[in-house]
Amino acid sequence: MAGDGQRRKRRHARAAPILAVLDLGSNNCRLLIARPDGFGEFRIVDSFSRIVRLGERVALTGKLADEAIERTITALRICAGHIRDSEVTHVRAIATAAARGASNADVLIARAKTEAGIDLEIVSEEEEARLAAIGCAPLIGLRYEGALVFDIGGGSTELIWMRRENGEAKTVFSSSTPIGVVSLAEGAGPGAMDTASFDAMRARMIARFALVREKMDAVRAFGRDEHHLLGTSGTVTTLAAIAMGLDRYVRSKVDTSWHNAEDILDVVNKLIGLDHAGRAAIGVIGQDRADLVLPGCAIFAAIHALWPCTQLRVADRGLREGMLRDLMLQAGA
Repeated sequence: MAGDGQRRKRRHARAAPILAVLDLGSNNCRLLIARPDGFGEFRIVDSFSRIVRLGERVALTGKLADEAIERTITALRICAGHIRDSEVTHVRAIATAAARGASNADVLIARAKTEAGIDLEIVSEEEEARLAAIGCAPLIGLRYEGALVFDIGGGSTELIWMRRENGEAKTVFSSSTPIGVVSLAEGAGPGAMDTASFDAMRARMIARFALVREKMDAVRAFGRDEHHLLGTSGTVTTLAAIAMGLDRYVRSKVDTSWHNAEDILDVVNKLIGLDHAGRAAIGVIGQDRADLVLPGCAIFAAIHALWPCTQLRVADRGLREGMLRDLMLQAGA
């Protein structure tokens, strides 16, 4: 029997498709390559991530900057190498808020195809929210009726209300606000990020999200005690890592972790009191993210102000995992 089991595993490994998903956001270019395990899940076999800041100045100019396109094409070439080396059979590559809002996104799409061999698809706000929900749904706490899933990106922030119905998580309401950490930082101006800057950004986001809460309440009442927050993004994973006292980021410790929301807000208050150098000196932030962490904190604080749930679950997963699940269905896996 054991021998038959091993032979079945080997046959499955040979027949299983290899899936690649690429998420090109306003700040990062992220690639995941995975193999279905035959039981409805997948095993990651390779990954790549690089900060490209594609959305740099898009909110101000309406166009992708030449330098941002160059950084992105360089990253996409590296991704293409990973895809070739892994002998990938199914690929989906998407671009989100920065490309949606840029009048010259066609230049990026054409160059991605000709110079990296990658077919980029600019997805709608609705599709982005749907994929994030699919990726995060397994992390809704069993003792809760549902969760408010939030994804703080570089150029947009997705809010997705999910509830369990007949044992399955369903989306009740979703919204995409075209402001993320990059666009919020640029809107705050070139001055130093300090308490005044933070307060102004938080107030701006509360005003924006209040409109979302009003629309949500028109659909159904949201009970804070029956729901928890479920955050996915570099902002919330970074805040969780600091709250856990990690000197360096460890995905296995952060992903799926539970936190009291007030503990995360305490981390936010600590970061507000530091200057740029102080924030950059924190290992899980670093120089590359030091100028974006406070805008991310302001967005999180605004979300909590309007949806003041006690508990927060942190997901180092989301859009790409949702894409992988979609690809598994397409591949018959």
